[in-house]
Amino acid sequence: MTVGEIIKNLEAMVITKFLPDETEIDWACATDLMSEVLYYSRDSSVLITGLTKQQAIRTADIADIRVVVFTRGKEPDTPTIELANEKEITLLITPFSMFTACGILYERGLRCCPE
Repeated sequence: MTVGEIIKNLEAMVITKFLPDETEIDWACATDLMSEVLYYSRDSSVLITGLTKQQAIRTADIADIRVVVFTRGKEPDTPTIELANEKEITLLITPFSMFTACGILYERGLRCCPE
């Protein structure tokens, strides 16, 4: 699934933009526990989370995740957006809950990172 398709399917608002819309995303990792991101994530993953703090951006960067989706319309603070810009991580905000966002992406073919 492309970044553009994720944006469209999740009715997401783009806060930062680094990845072209046609960049392929192969996996999804959905959690608010950043330790799980480090364990389960793979290259070309999207992180779906309700955690809008810098910790999510730092963890995504370590895990080489370039797209983070914040759920339930939550907006990160300015320092978090600035950190994402610095790390070249694309931030999206979806109005959907984590459960619904995952269901939408799963229904359209995106799968969980393999264990």
